[in-house]
Amino acid sequence: MGLAGLTPHELRHTAASLAAAEGANVKAVQRMLGHASAAMTLDVYADLFEDDLDQVADRLDRAAGRTAANSVRTDGVGPDLDAVRSGPRRHA
Repeated sequence: MGLAGLTPHELRHTAASLAAAEGANVKAVQRMLGHASAAMTLDVYADLFEDDLDQVADRLDRAAGRTAANSVRTDGVGPDLDAVRSGPRRHA
């Protein structure tokens, strides 16, 4: 059998590794493994949750861009002009 020598601990670590690789946060992995705290999960599996500051910075930049774009949207402001006229909107 191809699983000879494979222990439950190795399967558990594999499950945690796959979850972290797919972007699961430490709280989700904590619950999945039944750990009492996220600190316990990080103590055992810290190597799976690398602190990638570049990725965090990229996500914050994208979020800031969406926020800036939303501040200039006109949807929901003023009369519903689409209900008054049909056809494509023209912007000056």
